[in-house]
Amino acid sequence: MTYPDNILHQVTKPARYTGGEWNSLVKDWDKTHIRIALAYPDVYEIGMSNLALPILYDLLNSQPDVLCERVYAPWVDMGTVMQTKGIPLFSLESKHPLKDFDIIGFSLGYELTCTNVLHMLHLAQIPVLASERNDAHPIVIAGGTCALNPEPMADFIDFFVIGDGEEVLLELLDSFRDWKRRGKEAPRKQLLRQVATIPGIYVPSLYQVEYQADGLFKSITPTVAQARPSIQRRIVTKLPPPVTKPVVPYIEVVHDRGAIEIQRGCSRGCRFCQAGTIYRPVRERPKEEVLQAVGELISNCGYDEVSLVSLSTSDYPHIDELVANLSHRYRHHNLALSLPSLRIDSFSVRLMDSLPSRRKTGLTFAPEAGSERLRRIINKSIRDEELLETAATAFDRGWISLKLYFMLGLPTETTDDIEDIIQLINQVSSLGRKAKGKRPRIRVSLATFVPKPHTPFQWVAQEGEPQLNSKHELLKQGLRRKGIALSWTDPKVSQLEAVLSRGDRRLGKVIYRAWQLGSTFDAWSEHFHYENWLRAFEEAGIEPDFYAQRERPLDEPLPWAHIDVGLTTAFLKREYQRALAGRETPDCRYEACNVCGLQRWQPQCRQKHQELSQSKR
Repeated sequence: MTYPDNILHQVTKPARYTGGEWNSLVKDWDKTHIRIALAYPDVYEIGMSNLALPILYDLLNSQPDVLCERVYAPWVDMGTVMQTKGIPLFSLESKHPLKDFDIIGFSLGYELTCTNVLHMLHLAQIPVLASERNDAHPIVIAGGTCALNPEPMADFIDFFVIGDGEEVLLELLDSFRDWKRRGKEAPRKQLLRQVATIPGIYVPSLYQVEYQADGLFKSITPTVAQARPSIQRRIVTKLPPPVTKPVVPYIEVVHDRGAIEIQRGCSRGCRFCQAGTIYRPVRERPKEEVLQAVGELISNCGYDEVSLVSLSTSDYPHIDELVANLSHRYRHHNLALSLPSLRIDSFSVRLMDSLPSRRKTGLTFAPEAGSERLRRIINKSIRDEELLETAATAFDRGWISLKLYFMLGLPTETTDDIEDIIQLINQVSSLGRKAKGKRPRIRVSLATFVPKPHTPFQWVAQEGEPQLNSKHELLKQGLRRKGIALSWTDPKVSQLEAVLSRGDRRLGKVIYRAWQLGSTFDAWSEHFHYENWLRAFEEAGIEPDFYAQRERPLDEPLPWAHIDVGLTTAFLKREYQRALAGRETPDCRYEACNVCGLQRWQPQCRQKHQELSQSKR
């Protein structure tokens, strides 16, 4: 034990740190050759709801010579106690200090958790900067969506895993075994050069970055033969078996239920959506595998609610049959099913209506924009009539509340588009009163558009805080009627997200300084201190608007261009131009291939592309 039990009475939710949860694995530390800590840079309740970590935890622990344990960011009170008493950050399973592990792997899913990575390394008594770590320190790696632009975190991470980790991690283990066998003869730098030859691995220290005289990014080039000029995202063609024996927390977490990934990827092509580009192509889990996995989850974990997870769950083929089969097969288990990410149509309402053990409390839909014009620009083809028909169907079937997601600051957005949001919401509210004879409950969530790398909108400027505040005020004035609750994101948070999302390697010193000034848990409003970041930018001589609120020419070199997610730059440019022209692009799963670039890698895309080419001859 690396910490005294008597510190736990000093912190909230001590079960965040005790480990020993149901299905957690504790291997013999002295008999395992490779020791890996999976680190999530946010509080336990958030990290335990992440779907990727259980997959990696299960995969790594299936290797006889590998020990894999978990660690989450200690909440503020626990972090203070640990620093005061000199207790190093430890893993949950065996309570070993992180500095005793061979590898620490961070999951980077949100830009505003970046300072938590530094905080955790510091608590672990490991040098924060990769350049200051030596052969005695663990190798620090990272993956996740934020790794698709790794440059802002390049100063702190030894290497990044780009894309799906299920295959590449096993290849990494082979390299690590070989490196450890050579012992002190093989320095840390040799391992980094060795793993750089593995497709999907990016080692920042093996590249040189250059900037133009005016401050624009110029190029990033390998400095050794082993480093590849372009890093291709790893894609598993077939989904691995689902995790059916995940660790079950003793305290309530954000998603306190079982989860089965029924489908990975989305082909709808919403132009603002990074997940829709970086998780392509669509890969479906066979129905029988889902049916069996749900039963195993119930048996292994005792869950009475299971979420069928996908970026667009209602696009899963014959999802209605799957729901019916699950409801029938597990009818004696009082099973409740959760279906996130449903499209806006009456089919989704009927599908939700068919779910077992579900009270008609609320439905969630994301129109994203108030006008059909703006929805065409973002390639979210939903007519006002469809949305109103869906709402009417929901109210007629007994649903008492709706949650609607909209995005502000989208490219070409005008005041008329904001007025259209007001009109649309008021129409939905009127439908509810007409159907039920009483006022419905409508919650409206407003997110700020953040231009993301590897999307058709990666070149556009983010709207400034004054313009966003005026739109918020317009919406508040227009949605005063009772029964409508309005919430929105702080524009400062969204601006910082845009900066970190589209930044280059120079942001490393900003992140480092913001952390030194006390910024941790920036994703939590009560701990977000924008003044720390402004001071860090000022001291670094960097203007945040340069990254967030500047429109970039289509021919400007981009700091993330060496990361090849599969979609070609030509496709992204074509989509950007189609957006500005108000032209929609159809879903390639049901219509012609859009030649996005993935036909290079995926057999099904390649076949469809060949069929399209032959039909044009």
